Amino acid sequence: MRDEIRVFPVLAICLVLFVQCLAQAVPPQGGVIHVDAVGLCNNKGKVFCALYSSADGFPKQSQKAIRRGTSSISEKKASCEFSGIEPGTYAVSVFHDENSNGKLDTNFLGIPREGVGASNEARGHMGPPKFDAAQFQFSGGRLNLKITINYL
Repeated sequence: MRDEIRVFPVLAICLVLFVQCLAQAVPPQGGVIHVDAVGLCNNKGKVFCALYSSADGFPKQSQKAIRRGTSSISEKKASCEFSGIEPGTYAVSVFHDENSNGKLDTNFLGIPREGVGASNEARGHMGPPKFDAAQFQFSGGRLNLKITINYL
């Protein structure tokens, strides 16, 4: 009887470890899009990232993005990561919120006073970049993007 009492805790620990291993073996649903924002002019404020699945709202209306994220800045670089992303067509917009007011500051003509960037290094002509210029195909897994921040 005494041996049975000692075996029970060992079996319980083995069962817990086995269940934890099974939980870790189940892959997460969807993939990951990792964005490195480079070329920031300083380490002030935060970087805002938005992932869009259509041209609707791109790049100005982040509330229409399917995912949004913020990142602190270190050594004039920042990164955002979007997980659980299904294969499809996407575009990313990024801006450097230097004064941490939560929005992209512009002048009276609407030209950004803070740094901006988009996937494919898309740049606008007389306005923001178009979704078609920034779009990319995501087939799943992990995709690493590098976006250079431009100050206009």
